[in-house]
Amino acid sequence: MDAAQMSEGIPVTEQDVTGESGTGRGRTADGPGDADLRRRAAASVQRLTRSVADFPQPGVQFADLTPVFADATGLREVIDALAAAAHGRADLVAGIDARGFLLGSGVALAAGTGVLAVRKQGKLPPPVLSQTYQLEYGKAGLEVPADAIALEGRRVLVVDDVLATGGTVCATVDLLTRAGAEVIGVAVVMELEGLGGRDRLTVPLTSLVAV
Repeated sequence: MDAAQMSEGIPVTEQDVTGESGTGRGRTADGPGDADLRRRAAASVQRLTRSVADFPQPGVQFADLTPVFADATGLREVIDALAAAAHGRADLVAGIDARGFLLGSGVALAAGTGVLAVRKQGKLPPPVLSQTYQLEYGKAGLEVPADAIALEGRRVLVVDDVLATGGTVCATVDLLTRAGAEVIGVAVVMELEGLGGRDRLTVPLTSLVAV
């Protein structure tokens, strides 16, 4: 989750259920049925997301994804659509602290892989591999175990709920790459297009809903 996000929701002003797959330099090829999976998931996200006006400040329309994850059908459709972003190539799914854990576990089960929890700094015992990144006010860090999980040569799909400015997701990609993994892509439920996170990524991006 990016620094631009608020706790338990996302500030947005307008919602479009057209998700995208690819990077700022072009789209990647969909597998059979991938587009249909994204369309169904996007429709559920639109239907179930709770919108709150003027929160956390006047003029902001707050989008809360919690009801999406609490709905059995909505969660299943989101998980299937995110798992399709791996195109059968991933052998590990990385979920970003904290709501990426919820999604990452489901995506890993659907993709037939294990799941790696990318933790906030200070949550894991040493030794760890760390990556710091810049926030609007200060810095933050992410960590993974340095010796308990072999990441060298692993093909990893990174999963999170929202892509905003891209700071957290980019830091995760950099951390896993430094550990020797090949990050094959990033998959998120919602992308806040106006904040430019997609343009910062160097790997393919799948977003189910773009706002």
